[in-house]
Amino acid sequence: MLRRLRPRHILDALISAGLLAASPALAASQENQFWTSESLVVQASDADIVSLDLSQRFRQASSGGEQQTARITIDHRIAKAVQIGGGIAFFRSDPEQEMRLFQQLTLTRGIWLSRTRIEQRFFDTADRASWRLRQRVQASVPLDRAKRWTLIAATELMFHLNRARPNDKLGLAVMRNQIGLRHPITRALDAQLLYMRQQSFRDGRPDAVAHIPWLTLSWKI
Repeated sequence: MLRRLRPRHILDALISAGLLAASPALAASQENQFWTSESLVVQASDADIVSLDLSQRFRQASSGGEQQTARITIDHRIAKAVQIGGGIAFFRSDPEQEMRLFQQLTLTRGIWLSRTRIEQRFFDTADRASWRLRQRVQASVPLDRAKRWTLIAATELMFHLNRARPNDKLGLAVMRNQIGLRHPITRALDAQLLYMRQQSFRDGRPDAVAHIPWLTLSWKI
């Protein structure tokens, strides 16, 4: 039976944030999507982790239709709670293809994780790279003594730093709010199911809001 972690105000604050994130945006267009991901995490050395992530995003035609993604990340621990890393990713959909390079800094303390990521995005529909800053803050709260059930709550902000195309938006472009559960299936396999509310800010048009159940299976070797 699940048991809430004390002090109670930590968990209550996370649940309140998730409910607030789920409220509809004023005058925004709404759509439903469904994402699935598969992740392989390899402990390459005492300080190095290599991750391979695949994802399938089932989206409406107005958002570019279905999209498939692949990402390889290498993280290196430089201190007890500090990792630096980077990698390469590929995104494929009918309207455009994207190759992405990224560098990141990850900090952890107790239940908290902070990740700062810089991306260089290369589209086949643009002549120059699009630079983006992503800031993510996440809390992972164990719900039982055995830590088999974990509440995940996260917020991520994405800022466009330049215009690769004339109609690109500068500044805050996307906000993601997530809340859900993670649970181990076997010793090496975890399942995570989140609800994500993704809001895209657009100049001169209503914001676009997507409601996304997101299922992830993660293998660790």
